Amino acid sequence: MPDPLPIEKLQTGIPEFDAILRGGLPRERLHLLEGAPGTGKTTIALQFLLKGQEDGKRCLYVTLSESTQELVSAAASHGWSLDGIGIVNLVPLEAQLDRQQSVLYSSEVELGETMRLITDRIESDDPELVVIDSLSELRLLAQDQLRYRRQLLALKQFLQGRSCTTLVLDDLSHREDSTDLHSLMHSVIHLEQIERSYGAARRRLRIVKMRGADYQSGWHDFMITTRNVLVFPSLIAEDHEAEFAPALMTSGLGGLDTLLGGGLSHGSTTMLLGPSGVGKSSIALQYVMAAVRRGERAAYFSFDEGFHTLQQRSSALRMDTAQAVREGRLGWTRANPSRLSPGQFVWQVRREVEDQGARIVVIDSLNSYLSTMPEEQALILQMHELLTYLNNQGVVTILILAQQGIIGDIENPVDLSFMSDTVVLLRFFEAGGEVRKAISVVKKRTGVHELSIREFRLFPDGMQVGPRLMDFQGILTGTPEYDGSLEPLLRDGTESS
Repeated sequence: MPDPLPIEKLQTGIPEFDAILRGGLPRERLHLLEGAPGTGKTTIALQFLLKGQEDGKRCLYVTLSESTQELVSAAASHGWSLDGIGIVNLVPLEAQLDRQQSVLYSSEVELGETMRLITDRIESDDPELVVIDSLSELRLLAQDQLRYRRQLLALKQFLQGRSCTTLVLDDLSHREDSTDLHSLMHSVIHLEQIERSYGAARRRLRIVKMRGADYQSGWHDFMITTRNVLVFPSLIAEDHEAEFAPALMTSGLGGLDTLLGGGLSHGSTTMLLGPSGVGKSSIALQYVMAAVRRGERAAYFSFDEGFHTLQQRSSALRMDTAQAVREGRLGWTRANPSRLSPGQFVWQVRREVEDQGARIVVIDSLNSYLSTMPEEQALILQMHELLTYLNNQGVVTILILAQQGIIGDIENPVDLSFMSDTVVLLRFFEAGGEVRKAISVVKKRTGVHELSIREFRLFPDGMQVGPRLMDFQGILTGTPEYDGSLEPLLRDGTESS
């Protein structure tokens, strides 16, 4: 039996959307783009036609819900011009003057007459790409589900007789029968907008069906910007594996590298765990700047602090992060959890790795990342996929997780240690009337490490890691006690060991 002919596909003008569609929308088919008002149907449809026009195809937009001027204004808001694209305006005058009325009344324009106007214009213009916006108005005209379905079936048969690819829009105003038309369509694409209790709404899409063609299933975040539509395909880690040599990434701080058995392994994830202010971000920054000094690219994603604060802190630690950013060796991104979707964040990380060649990625902190979406379990699964991807790319990943509390009983907001190959624990302790800091490694899958506890300091002489503290008790309980001599403790001007 001969192999079936490959399906020819048309690009939508949105590259990442085409990637999800495995090349684009199948040519000469009827496709449904559905979603509630405000989800972005018209914007995506316009970009589809503009891409077709760019490729030299004849395009036609049939509007039953918006006037021609409204369409032109919507396109202009994105910097687009609809010159050269045919527009059929079937919005009745009464509907344009009074937007509170139903757009089409059967007493004004019968369904059959509307369908005839559409088919006549398609015959006269002979377009290769058609958008019909929207089915909701046709449904109102029909007033009968059976009649409505028959008319759409007739329209489908009419279009199949022509070399025409059609995208029809539906705002799901009749949700009780919103899926009845799926069987008539070659493809169904569903758009959704999720309102958060605070911050920007989250947009996402999924391919419900696509007959005879491959596509990437699942939900994919997207956003509408001033210039275009950006789609963020959900990550499949197993599709992104790279060859890399096993090696250790050092911090440039002897005591810290010794504690970690020589450094952090490429293709591994390290979690820095401890209460707020104990020095987690500073340790991450030590690794970042050591990589920069070796000529490697580093990426730092900060959910919690601005660059000005980071610059002040790094300067106190004798690190020039500002210069590293200016020279393009450090990619610093302020990730605002109230404006950022999880898919967009994953996409930003991927661009740093795939486009900029980042060899170390810091996420500071997981606490704020988890606040980007209330569906915590889904977000944890997405983070697990991201970490697997980074490991497959040979990247050193550092996660920062702030524990709840400063001293006494300290709790983890969420247990993510299973995601990490290495876990570094940091604690405050009291000795000689001072609050000091301790560091220990409690887990490292990729090699040996010290089982000891060491003191470390951040200021005033830059980061320092001291010798082993042999007389500690209770470090893992959150209330460490040091009963030894003060001699092993770090003093001002003491060199790191």
